[in-house]
Amino acid sequence: MRRRRETHQDEDTKQTLQTPNFPKSVSDKQIFIFCLAFRMLNSLLVQSYFNPDEHWQGPEVAHRIAFGYGHLTWEWKQGIRSYFHPLIFLPLYKILGLLHLDSPWFMMRAPRLLQSVFSAVGDLYLYKHSAILFGYSVAKWALSNWFMFYCFSRTLSNSLETVLTLVSLYFWPCMRISGKSSYVSRKWGLVLAALACAIRPTSAVTWIYVGVVELFNARDKLKFVFLEVAPIGTLVLGLTCLLDRFMYGTWVLVPLNFLKFNFLSSGGDYYGTHQWHWYFTQGFTVMIFSHIPFCIAGIIYSKQWKFTGLLAWVLSFYSILGHKEFRFVLPVLPIALMFSGYSLAMIEDPGAGSSQYKEKKFSKEHNKCPPKMTAAIIFLLATNIPMALYMSLVHQRGPEDVMNHLAKEAFQGKVKSILFLTPCHATPYYSMLHRNLPMQFLDCTPSEEKGVLDESDRFMTDPVSFMSKLANNWSFPSHIVLFDPEEQKLRSFLSSFDYREEKRFFNAHFKVDRDLQASIVVYVRIR
Repeated sequence: MRRRRETHQDEDTKQTLQTPNFPKSVSDKQIFIFCLAFRMLNSLLVQSYFNPDEHWQGPEVAHRIAFGYGHLTWEWKQGIRSYFHPLIFLPLYKILGLLHLDSPWFMMRAPRLLQSVFSAVGDLYLYKHSAILFGYSVAKWALSNWFMFYCFSRTLSNSLETVLTLVSLYFWPCMRISGKSSYVSRKWGLVLAALACAIRPTSAVTWIYVGVVELFNARDKLKFVFLEVAPIGTLVLGLTCLLDRFMYGTWVLVPLNFLKFNFLSSGGDYYGTHQWHWYFTQGFTVMIFSHIPFCIAGIIYSKQWKFTGLLAWVLSFYSILGHKEFRFVLPVLPIALMFSGYSLAMIEDPGAGSSQYKEKKFSKEHNKCPPKMTAAIIFLLATNIPMALYMSLVHQRGPEDVMNHLAKEAFQGKVKSILFLTPCHATPYYSMLHRNLPMQFLDCTPSEEKGVLDESDRFMTDPVSFMSKLANNWSFPSHIVLFDPEEQKLRSFLSSFDYREEKRFFNAHFKVDRDLQASIVVYVRIR
């Protein structure tokens, strides 16, 4: 066993020596400042609606704690979510309230600006991660991708999970590969990995793989398991359980409830399913986009099979589940981009993969950008920048715009109550409106009986019939919000109750999961 362990350590050392050791031209502080400025600008440019969890499972919950009103979805009633992630936004809301900065603009932008700080940390450690494995020239190419621009500054738990994953991978396996591993760095890596699992229990998928690899390389396997992994995991789990006990008012084992619903009972399938190959043929390929050929080439030529294995393991595991979403595999997207960066560095200098390259001095000739590199850069910029800007500024921006409008109207006292006749959770809620007004939306709580349509589905099936029944017992909200397909069917009905169109916002040029929702409309009662 000792001989086998030494062999694996020699392979890691040999592999590290074969990768270029480019001189470091800028400090970590400079890299972080650049990443922070970029991500803050990124957060301001993201003005579209991507996923309900961005608002409903983070800022909405924090808003309820900070200001005393906000909506808790059914997951919080069944103990499937931990309060750990929402509480990150609590100090931000408290500060905004104390300084009287809780205006519509700040309530809309501040949470994403906070997330941009975390995202900048993730960028920094992706850079450092790439530098350890491949060299600084590779690291500089690992930070550009349209989906990271579109998603990383959003207040999704997946975004923070990705940050923690990147930092943990740096302190844990990467530091060992570089030969700089220490007891403290391993501990930091384990703590951050445990925190990632606390925020998203499904993050355990990543850390099972990393843990097995690290166990295989550990000199004392029993010490690694029982004196390092187990104590830290137990401590973090215990602290998050205490936090949830305080917030829920009763003992709740959130990771177990989460895994029961999403894995053991396939509860996530209620929100739609995809074919097993979706991540490989559509989901992850769309995320990595035009980096695909560079990523594949980087995997082949870098020969970093352990991180390639992590990428394959996570995508394969999530492929088993019926319900699939882009954001679920966000934590491994930076790893794929790291391989793409290696490929680009090889194009920049074909000798970058040789062990002698680290001793080569830079020359003016080397600093010139080869034609192939120029073509590759133009190709990536021409494909990723338009995609990033279109998805962030144009596609599905209606829900954000309509809530920003309603928040401004409510700030001026022009809104009394709101009825959302949209698919449930299709817009932000109290966290953006920031006024304690009566609001109602169509319910979509999963039913224990299969085949039973929820309130939202019943409305979408026959809007006129649904509203005719609802009108028998409703209190005439001052404002009604709905998408244009349903608005066209209900126009006469709304007019009969003295509602008129107040504002229409563009939403999308093409459909996503349902009929084209080209615009979202606000109706106001004129009486």
